[in-house]
Amino acid sequence: MLFFESDYTEGAHEKILQRLAETNLESLPGYGSDRYCESAKSKIRNACRCPQAEVYFLAGGTQTNQIVIDAMLSSWEGVAAAATGHVNVHEAGAIEHSGHKVLSLPHHEGKLDAGELEAFLDEFWQDENREHMVFPGMVYISHPTEYGTLYTKQELERLSQVCGRFSIPLYLDGARLGYGLMSRETDVTLPVIARCCDVFYIGGTKVGALCGEAVVFTKKNTPPHFLTMIKQKGALLAKGRLLGIQFDTLFTDDLYFQISDHAIAMAELLKEGLRKKGCRFLLESPTNQQFVILENSRLETLKKHVAMSFWEKAGPDHTVMRIATSWATREEDVKKLIDLM
Repeated sequence: MLFFESDYTEGAHEKILQRLAETNLESLPGYGSDRYCESAKSKIRNACRCPQAEVYFLAGGTQTNQIVIDAMLSSWEGVAAAATGHVNVHEAGAIEHSGHKVLSLPHHEGKLDAGELEAFLDEFWQDENREHMVFPGMVYISHPTEYGTLYTKQELERLSQVCGRFSIPLYLDGARLGYGLMSRETDVTLPVIARCCDVFYIGGTKVGALCGEAVVFTKKNTPPHFLTMIKQKGALLAKGRLLGIQFDTLFTDDLYFQISDHAIAMAELLKEGLRKKGCRFLLESPTNQQFVILENSRLETLKKHVAMSFWEKAGPDHTVMRIATSWATREEDVKKLIDLM
């Protein structure tokens, strides 16, 4: 069986497992106050070229989104996001469960348009009944998006300008950030993201870690008592070292970027091979997620040999399936998949 269902089906990079084993019997302070967490934070600040950044480690993406959004919003505020955004579709109402509405906006292959966002915010503030409405208190985007697409540097800068005009934070979900940064078609870097966004997170779970996400507040804007809020939500690991050691390893000798680059190389190989086989794509994705349109009759046969993710129906006879490469994808498996298609 070939596994291309997602980018977190494997465990962790061997260097992370090695570091965890090597440090296993060290006695260290808890709750993220150990030297490995501090070292990882320093390396992340350097990579972002943002010396004032404040970094926190959490275990998973949905947990991170809920806690960051809840901490940054007042009780009467909601978060604006693309209709396809992860917080709006695939997080089981986690944001709403915290008491905040997701304000759904149109998307363009998963992306928000800055002009449409600005028009939405203008319309809200011109509405004389706004005191009876949910206030837009922040903007959520993801990079890559749910469709594997990427914002350009100019698009991020424009979104940042719009958020600045309305004095609301721009939050970037970076669950697959490494794959976006190493795309062959991007002009966005970590320093660009740190400059444009008020808060973002660097995903580890999908990029070589057993688990873990690194939240980065870039403007000395960490909500008061944020660590206490993490604890209150049951998300503060006593053995915070487990996250610190992993990110310290990922940000040593550019490991995070190297393994992300491998996933992109495998995705490019896959795309080239599938095109030669005559496969159709839902859209052009420059990252590790590829969306292939398959005949339903063919799909049933493929499912016996390949694990892929259902994405959406494409008419009565076709289905869009997501094929994801990862830091651990083997070239021989990509070639086997191409042969099967």
